[in-house]
Amino acid sequence: MNSTPHTDTRAESFVTRPGCSHCAAPQRRMFTGLLAAAALLPATAAMATSIPECRRSPAAGLVPAQQVEGAAQQQYVQILREAQSQNALAPASDAQLQRLRYVAARIVPFTPACNDRASQWRWEVHLLNSKQINAFCMPGGKIAFYTGILQQLQLNDDEVAMIMGHEVAHALLEHARERMAKSGGTELVLRGAAALFGLGGLGDLAAVGATQLLSLRFGREDESEADSLGLLLAARSGYDPAAGVTLWQKMGKATAGKAPPQWLSTHPAGDTRIRDIQSKLPAVQPLFARAAKPDRRFSAPA
Repeated sequence: MNSTPHTDTRAESFVTRPGCSHCAAPQRRMFTGLLAAAALLPATAAMATSIPECRRSPAAGLVPAQQVEGAAQQQYVQILREAQSQNALAPASDAQLQRLRYVAARIVPFTPACNDRASQWRWEVHLLNSKQINAFCMPGGKIAFYTGILQQLQLNDDEVAMIMGHEVAHALLEHARERMAKSGGTELVLRGAAALFGLGGLGDLAAVGATQLLSLRFGREDESEADSLGLLLAARSGYDPAAGVTLWQKMGKATAGKAPPQWLSTHPAGDTRIRDIQSKLPAVQPLFARAAKPDRRFSAPA
């Protein structure tokens, strides 16, 4: 989730913090303990891969999953190292990081039913000290939130779960693989057409520009798909999906006058998202009503 256009290949094992050889075990024990508790939630079989929200584009299969997940792992480690070097990586004792890991531990058990690769992922969650209003989940379950999104929006737990569910949905739906396949294929075809009509270098430039615009379109579709699946994940995890509306109301106030026009954005306009979420609430509210509810609640950062 990002209030501005982005193109990174999103979406720990909770890994050792870079430069911190003594803190990996406590972090891992804490998170795996939460996952063990979350395993007691209702069976994930109820969320079958046949439901529309879990269906993935055939285009994703054109790019090897291992390749994308491996690249994401390398990028994630680099992000953590850079954050560590700037003293911007939250320690395991940070209350907001504990909050994020608790929410993730409730959502993660539902993920393999939507994408069986998720059972093999080494899930990680980190909190980065930055004013950016942003969060992501890279392929392979590599999650990060920025302190700016928690502080500036003053998110409650349900709203955090909406973001978490949305970002996890990107990884489950393998949007990075899909975008890589579509963008690469589109550029190849357009470059071939440029050569056929003798457009030369000018045609190459046109091909690149067209590919970028098509990538933006793919991005908006991806965001809408992630909103739909994210609502399901959060609702089944015991978080109120109606928080998706308040989340985007807050986002709208925080980014007023800053967002690009919808047709030039990788994200649907906030009003569009709110209407779409409201239209889906009657279907997901019963799932929330039946779900086991969180036994812990956390406060927004001061």
